[in-house]
Amino acid sequence: MAVGRPRAFDMNKALDAAMEVFWRKGYEGASMVDLTTAMGINSPSLYAAFGSKKGLFEAVLDHYDRDRAGFLTDVLAQPTARQAAEHYLRGLVDQATDPDGPRGCLLVQGGLTCGDDAADIPARLAAHRHATELTLRERFVCAKSEGDLPKGSDPAGLARYLLTVANGMSIQASSGATGKELRQVAEMALLALPSSEKPAGDKKAAPRKKPRAEARAN
Repeated sequence: MAVGRPRAFDMNKALDAAMEVFWRKGYEGASMVDLTTAMGINSPSLYAAFGSKKGLFEAVLDHYDRDRAGFLTDVLAQPTARQAAEHYLRGLVDQATDPDGPRGCLLVQGGLTCGDDAADIPARLAAHRHATELTLRERFVCAKSEGDLPKGSDPAGLARYLLTVANGMSIQASSGATGKELRQVAEMALLALPSSEKPAGDKKAAPRKKPRAEARAN
């Protein structure tokens, strides 16, 4: 049996490099020359490994999810719904304004504008964001069942609200908003969260659930 030649590049490093290109330029703006130059490989190697530019983008999205899975796990592990929401928004501010990487969020900026040849890219990114929304909703459903959220609260609406705020903060970060400014936004957003029905000092920790395999960290 013939044995294929091993890849001559580090997959994780190559995906990191491609991720930064897509993040900074978006799917449409990232040319093959941009990608191969950043990854340190030639076009035949890229096509052999990923099949196409879209194949590379999908691999980058999966890499992005794996890289941030620990963050979402930490969010879900917070003992109350409010602490989970706070950890989520504050963590996203730190990520979106990290001086060592691109500003904003790949899942927002990767497909803000796409032509006909890439018309499906925004929908793919929306699906990744929606997976995070579903995971947050499950956390809030659990909190409601434990009495950590009022009986009349809406877990789905709360999850959608947090994701909408997070997406807006990511766009603001990409436009130059500072961490301090976005933390103020996060604090204001947290004021809208419903209060627990439990008496003070009777905070029962919600079960610490692991995120779904498809869950994204925004």
